[in-house]
Formats: sequence, structure tokens, C-alpha cells
Amino acid sequence: MNGAMAASSHRILLGPLVAAIDQGTSSTRFLVFNSKTAELLSHHQVEIKQSFPKEGWVEEDPKEILQSVYECMERTCEKLTQLNIDISNIKAIGVTNQRETTLIWDKETGEPLYNAIVWLDLRTQSTVERLINQTPGRNKNHLKHKTGLPISTYFSAVKLRWLMDNVDEVRDAVVSHRAMFGTVDSWLIWCLTGGTSGGVHCTDVTNASRTMLFNIHTMDWDPELCKYFGVPMEILPRVRSCSEIYGLMKISSSLKSGALSGIPISGCLGDQSAALVGQMCFQDGQAKNTYGTGCFMLRNTGVKPVMSDHGLLTTVAYKLGRDAPACYALEGSVAIAGAVVRWLQDNLGIIDSSDELEKLAASVGTSYGCYFVPAFSGLYAPYWEPSARGIICGLTQFTNKRHLAFAALEAVCFQTREILDAMNQDSGIPLTQLQVDGGMTSNKLLMQLQADILCIPVVKPSMPETTALGAAMAAGAAEGVSMWSLNPEDLSEVTSEKFEPQINPQESEFRYARWKKAVQRSMNWETTEPLSTGNDGETSIFSSVPLGFYIIGSMLMLIAAKYIAGPQ
Repeated sequence: MNGAMAASSHRILLGPLVAAIDQGTSSTRFLVFNSKTAELLSHHQVEIKQSFPKEGWVEEDPKEILQSVYECMERTCEKLTQLNIDISNIKAIGVTNQRETTLIWDKETGEPLYNAIVWLDLRTQSTVERLINQTPGRNKNHLKHKTGLPISTYFSAVKLRWLMDNVDEVRDAVVSHRAMFGTVDSWLIWCLTGGTSGGVHCTDVTNASRTMLFNIHTMDWDPELCKYFGVPMEILPRVRSCSEIYGLMKISSSLKSGALSGIPISGCLGDQSAALVGQMCFQDGQAKNTYGTGCFMLRNTGVKPVMSDHGLLTTVAYKLGRDAPACYALEGSVAIAGAVVRWLQDNLGIIDSSDELEKLAASVGTSYGCYFVPAFSGLYAPYWEPSARGIICGLTQFTNKRHLAFAALEAVCFQTREILDAMNQDSGIPLTQLQVDGGMTSNKLLMQLQADILCIPVVKPSMPETTALGAAMAAGAAEGVSMWSLNPEDLSEVTSEKFEPQINPQESEFRYARWKKAVQRSMNWETTEPLSTGNDGETSIFSSVPLGFYIIGSMLMLIAAKYIAGPQ
């Protein structure tokens, strides 16, 4: 009896709860927070499979993504029940997601028309090169004044263009007005609010700002941009703020998570914007760096968009309410961070888990002059160089897998340093410390290396789920929910761990200079110019004109020499 009373009183003490769906590149999570204390009460995580049909192609199954969300909700609800926490206390749900990843589905059947093309995917490189070559002065920043973005394989518009050009089902659905386009947030919200039975087709300003179809000044889809990419505006979702009720959850009552039916989905932010909110970076000048599959540093620039002169993106940070002002951020995006760990594990087999990478690297404490530039998807900020490819250099007979493990961790830190330098140059006010979050921050060696390479302290919150927390905060603060106050004086104090630099700046600068040298070696590696091939498909030595002349000339000289020499 006392246990039951304690359980019921515990339920009363918790007050209203807010949940978040965090759909990332490598996993999906469902997390439940106490709206009064921001405490994480329970969560569940499911890994997502990525497929690589061709070199440079990265895809995910939209149905698997959706199923993973249902599974995470179901398992989390089971865990809450075991903890004697009443599921009906969940009053709102927020959504945060991998950005730019592009989906098209049939609004009549609800079926995806192709796999989701993931943000890392490089199949559009030739499209991007063609578009850049058509601009005045071959300028990749031709659309930046409207979008804040360079023309790159990274963003959704070129992926959408590829789908319309290369997939018959997509082309047919567009022509017959059955196609719906969306990033992952749009797909999930549409499905969770009813799908073919009244599902809400919407996105938020942060996700829309990553498509290259959105004008960051008018805060809406831009007809000229849509015309430029040949995208019909009718397939686009409606753009909403990050914090308002979009629709109500519809889930089968036969499931434990059926208790979530009727709960409003009232928050939506792209994952990096959500992390900025979750880190409470609401002041102009505050910044955070998230270490996930990629690495993303955002610096709040307030209500005015700031254009970068040093290779950073201008993006929408958040708009927390229909009538609230939009806030902007400068962003430095690195394609490969945590993905390098997965590569060492899955492709090279030198580690069995991410924990092992830290132990392996710590066992040597140096890369011994080995540098690893993991430009698997080209280089993002500050270079925006799709022709770059990954390289490992500085190898000697002494180098072993431990040094490579250390070099991989250093690579994440050096890429962050390049972005921080660009951000400091753009703002003119150097950051004095860096707030960090994301899965890789559990690696203490990485965090110490990061402080050493940046020469400033690195601050990690003790509750690492800041991305999901940001989505929950937006959902809980929405008009009609109002369970979570975003007033600075009401926000919970965050406990954190601080890593101070421990090496002298000269050593740091020397290593950074060597890294920059390695980056230059990785450039201009891959171009889309086709190689001439012989009849059997092999590259012909005569495909090189100078080499062809040299070989033919040499043959003629040999024949002439033989002729002059006469018979022996």
C-alpha cells in the first residue's frame, strides 16, 4: 500500500511532462522531460540503417525511419509505466531531425516514392557543378543573398531536382499532383497526424532554411528560387514557426503508446537549431558545437542575418512562436565527425565500438605525425569543396592503428578549429569558451584534445541530450500548451564539466599548421569529368593528350633510329 501511495505521490510531484522525437542520421530517440526541472525521465533509442547503393550515395528507408519512431515511443511508454509515471502527464511533443535529408511521397497512398536521400549524399555533384558553371563568374554564392547558403550537394533543392530528373515514379507523381516533398520533420509530422487521413503537411523555418528554396528575409518559399531549381511550389510543405500546435497525434489505441493519441505536436526544429535552444544560447554571440555524425557550430547573431565572408552559412536559428521574431545564426558545418568512428569500425575493422577508439588513442597519446582528413563527402565549411576526398598522410613504418585512432579524434578537433577561426573573423569578437553537446562528447580524450587545439576551455553540460531538450522546450512553450517558460529567469541552472587547455599554444599552432597542409593535399581529388576509355572499358593511356604525343613520338623516334642505323 505504501509503495502505491509513494508511486501516486511521485506522479503528482512530477507535474506536466513534455516529450521529444529526435530523429538523427544514425539513430532515432524518444525522450520524456519534466517541464519544470528539464530532467530527463526516460528514453529509448533505435539505430537506423544507412545504405550506400553507389560510391558517394547515402540513403535511408523512410518507412524504417517512421517505424523506428513508433518503436521508440512504444518502448519509452513501457519504461515510464515501469517507473510508475503516468503517460497521460505528457502534454506536448516536439520533433527534431537530421536536416536537408530529402523525401518525396504519394499523398494518396502515403507511400514513399524513393528512399530518403541523406544530407551527406554526393550524387548531385555534377548537377551542382553545372549550376555553378551557369552562374555569372562561376560563383557558388550566387543564391547566398536570399538563402544564406552556397550552391552545394548538402542542401535539399539539388537532391529534389535529382529525384525529379531520375526517378520515374517521382516525375509521374509531380505531373499528376500527387507528390509531397519534405525533410524528415515533414514526413514524420504528416504520418503522425494521420497521413492520408488528414495528415498535416508542414515544416518549420529552421528546416525550410536548409533547402535552398526558402528566402531567409521574407521567411517563406521563394518563387524565383523554386523556378531556378524547377520545383513546383505545390509540392512544398507549409512553413510554420518552431513553437506552435501543428496537429494532434494519431496512434492505434491497441498500443501502449496509444495513450499519446490526441497530444499536440507543438515544437519543430532542425537538430542543430534544437541544440542551440537546448544549450540556452538565446543571446546574440552565444555559440554551441554539436558532435554527431557531422559536427556543427552555431553562433546566435540575433534578429539580423549576418552574411559570412569566411565560408560559414547564414541560417535561421529559431522562431519561437507565430508572432515571435526570427533569430538567425552563423553556422559552420563539418560533414564527418562521428561518422569517422563508424568508418574505422565498419570499414577498417580496427575497433569494435566507439569506446574502444578512446582507449586505443589514449594508449599512445599522439598521432606521431600522422594526419587524417576525413573528406569522405568532400569538404564543407569553410572550404565548400566537393572535389576533396579523404586522405591519411605523414605515415611511417612506425605508424600503427593507435596513431590512426588518435589522428581520427584530432581530425574532428582540427575541423572545429577551422570553423571557430572563421566565426571569430566574421564576428570580430573571439569566443572565450565553447559549449559542446552530442554523442561524441562522452569521449573525454576528444574533449581535452578539443580544448588543447582551440586554446580555450570546452564546456560540456552534464545532461548531454540538448538537441531533444530544445525540441521539448519549443513544444512545451507553444501557445495553447504553455507548460515550459523560456524566460531567462525561469530556465533551469545547467551543471557542466569544463576542460581547460593543457598544452602550450605553440605546440597547438604547429599541429594545426600541419593539418592545414594535409587539407590542401585532399583538394581537387575527384572531378566529374569522365575519363576516356578504351574498347574494353579500361582507361586508355592515350586519354592524356600530352602522354599520347609522348608515346607516339617515342615510337616514331625508335623506328627512325632503327632505320638510320640500317641492318646490323
